[in-house]
Amino acid sequence: MQWKALVLAAAAIPQQAAAQYATAAMMRFQCSRLVVERVDPLVSPGLIQSPHIHQIVGGNSFNATMEPVAYDLPSESTCTTCSFSEDFSNYWTANLYFKARNGTYKRVKQMVNLGLQGEEGVTVYYIPPYDGKTKVTAFKPGFRMLVGDATLRTSQNQQKQLCHRCYTNVNQTPFGGAPCADSQMDTAALPNKQCDGGIRATITFPTCWDGVNLDSPDHKSHVAYPASGSFEMSSACPASHPVRLPQVMYEVMWDTREFNDPSIWPEDGSQPFVYSTNDSTGYSWHGDYVFGWQGDALQRALDARCSNDKCSELKTQTPAEATACKKQQTVTEDIDGWLTELPSMTM
Repeated sequence: MQWKALVLAAAAIPQQAAAQYATAAMMRFQCSRLVVERVDPLVSPGLIQSPHIHQIVGGNSFNATMEPVAYDLPSESTCTTCSFSEDFSNYWTANLYFKARNGTYKRVKQMVNLGLQGEEGVTVYYIPPYDGKTKVTAFKPGFRMLVGDATLRTSQNQQKQLCHRCYTNVNQTPFGGAPCADSQMDTAALPNKQCDGGIRATITFPTCWDGVNLDSPDHKSHVAYPASGSFEMSSACPASHPVRLPQVMYEVMWDTREFNDPSIWPEDGSQPFVYSTNDSTGYSWHGDYVFGWQGDALQRALDARCSNDKCSELKTQTPAEATACKKQQTVTEDIDGWLTELPSMTM
């Protein structure tokens, strides 16, 4: 979302909630690239080289094991790539690749979102209800969750609010309103046309917790969506998941501009992008989250209704400090050259 626009387009949301957006407060900040590698401690714990490559941001203690509860990210990390220096959480997604006409692949890098500074990575949001008064409970140490499904190739059974938006320019105009709410601009599938301003991919996590389990076998069952209505409208959580959480959202700005040469696109004109899950549809788009804020920092920020990447309740660091935080690949792989196949378990 545009950094100037905390007022989201009323036409894209239920009319009764439109007025609330004028005063909506949401934390929106940069988390730069930590590492790009095939590691996934949620889906493939302990496995060195998971089935597909991810881009990971956040605390530098990220690794393949990260035992639930016992592994404390704030104490294990020595730095973070995020704007708020008390946030050692890890956030990760699949990576997008361009498949050229000759069959070779190249990783698509990310642009830093409008109003932020850093190096590649993810725009992270923590959003309380838009009414400006409803309280949410910060995640507990050891909490983790996953949204989306790397095996999907159709829209059937896809979770809510996973989408792509094709921009005609890097200024993101026209803005188009709330993510995944504009039927003219947002698609669950990858865009089927050239996007001169890149592709914004959005991941929005469930906002209701069962209050007991920090994780679940599928990394999804311990969280849920509101029983009816939406989180944005302060709708009630289901009885099975009564604890209201902040809405965590990722925006990834895929910088597709270097590939906007029709001569290297498929001859049939089909869209040439594919996720690292070997998915050209876009329906496998998914994201993982492991909570790692220090102490009660996140709860204080949520209670204070902090906005954007400045908050009197939190410590911040400079973009230079954040981008200096790096992690070496567990197994060295080429991430920026042209490849004859996608990095995978079969390589």
